[in-house]
Amino acid sequence: MLNHYSWPDLWVFIGYLALLLGSGWLLNRRNATSQDYFLAGNSMPTWAVAISVLATSQSAATFLGGPDQGYRGDLTYLASNLAAFIAVFFVAKWLLPRFYEQRVFTVYELLQQRFGPVAKQQAGILYLFGRVFASGARLYMAAIAVAMIVFGNIAPTSVAIAIALIAVVGLLYTVVGGIRSIIYSDFIQAMVYVSAAVAVLIILVQAIPLNFSELVAILQQSTEQTPSKLRLWNTDWDFTSAGVFSLPSILTGFVLLHIAAFGLDQDVTQRALTCKTPEQGGRAMLLSVVMVIPVMLLFICIGLLLYVFYQRPDVMASAANGAPVPVFDGEPVTIFMYYVLTEIPAGVRGLVTIGIIAAALSTLNSGLNSMASVLIQDLYQPWRLARKAQTPALHFVRAGQWAMALVALALGAMAMLCYYWQQYSDTPLLAFALGVMVFSYSGLLGVYFVTLFSQRGNRRSITAALIIGFLIPLSLQPYMMDLLWPAAWVTDIGFTWQLVIGTSVSTFICWLGKADPNPETSA
Repeated sequence: MLNHYSWPDLWVFIGYLALLLGSGWLLNRRNATSQDYFLAGNSMPTWAVAISVLATSQSAATFLGGPDQGYRGDLTYLASNLAAFIAVFFVAKWLLPRFYEQRVFTVYELLQQRFGPVAKQQAGILYLFGRVFASGARLYMAAIAVAMIVFGNIAPTSVAIAIALIAVVGLLYTVVGGIRSIIYSDFIQAMVYVSAAVAVLIILVQAIPLNFSELVAILQQSTEQTPSKLRLWNTDWDFTSAGVFSLPSILTGFVLLHIAAFGLDQDVTQRALTCKTPEQGGRAMLLSVVMVIPVMLLFICIGLLLYVFYQRPDVMASAANGAPVPVFDGEPVTIFMYYVLTEIPAGVRGLVTIGIIAAALSTLNSGLNSMASVLIQDLYQPWRLARKAQTPALHFVRAGQWAMALVALALGAMAMLCYYWQQYSDTPLLAFALGVMVFSYSGLLGVYFVTLFSQRGNRRSITAALIIGFLIPLSLQPYMMDLLWPAAWVTDIGFTWQLVIGTSVSTFICWLGKADPNPETSA
């Protein structure tokens, strides 16, 4: 690490550490009840929730995945925000009012009103299982950056140590203050990593010997092998993983993905539930989508410029003045960190590094609190109360803190699995981070569609829908196809279409069940 950094960088690190300690001291406060710890007493302002949702949904996946997407691909991922606007309208109209009306701590408590406590617990367990996949994948991405910073490589041992470091620091930073401190700290972390990205963009623009119109012309060039890097809309009906950012995929699978992320994923929805009213929660979600567009564009543009910097030696030779032309022949997932550690000047390198650390902490703290809230509110507290034990409110706050430690351990193990998974599949980081969410979202979407728009469904059909919704995307993974399917049937199906198939089947399975006459007592 010291080989990469100078004293200006170290002073930046010291300043960031002081910021972390100071903000932690100011933001952390004693929480007397679960309402305070998990929902901040429904007192959070809209702007803070919006930025926290932005930080939760982007963070490490954006910091590394955005440049990776721009370096390998084009601008089509930006078009997926069209689906986000559609999804926010759906969630604000159909889900948030129900959550506030029932005064729930977690989104899965809504199922208890229709199908009994077992249905709530099953949905919570599936969420936990799926969120371990999704948050573990993001923790893995953050660990790539930290491993490059500390060790200069992404060997398995380096990544494992980086995962442990992030998990321990994130747990210590998160466990005391609850959701209120997490939301405000997300604001600080988001400002840090966006500022770092702006600094990288400015340095890259100065390093490339082209004016704006010449740079646009270079990026617009397309050949039979390489389409325009500035393509925004892809209207092809492509059902493979290469077509996940096409318009048909965005208007189907991505809409479902965002409905689940904003309305059924406790990781994001918990933030909207900290507002005073469902209207404020809906506005916070909408504002977060509006803010995502320039932030994601910023990181993708870094990747586009890295493509010119490393893959167009004909362009960079004119700025070399006899010096070697920049060359990169490593793994694409390390492209951004390679540039940071080898090309960015001292001081700015430290800023970018703390930006990466900020993104990593923002990734981790949201998952810790949301998963702990489901463990305690949906699983542990009902079990405790069923035993008719006299339990003070503060007990569940302490239990939530211990649950965070358990969650941190599970996420670390999953992050290490994701290292081998992503390396095996060589999937771009953004597609990988989004794709792992499908496993839990398919079943949850099917169950909630039946809950919202019909009077059918029961505990048994919910169980079947959740299980089948998980198994269908699993069976469509390349490694599972090779293992289970005849060779003639093996094909490549993008994660958005996996979600469409899984949601359709799980919805039908859940709808087949007739409503239980007495869901609270049905076995």
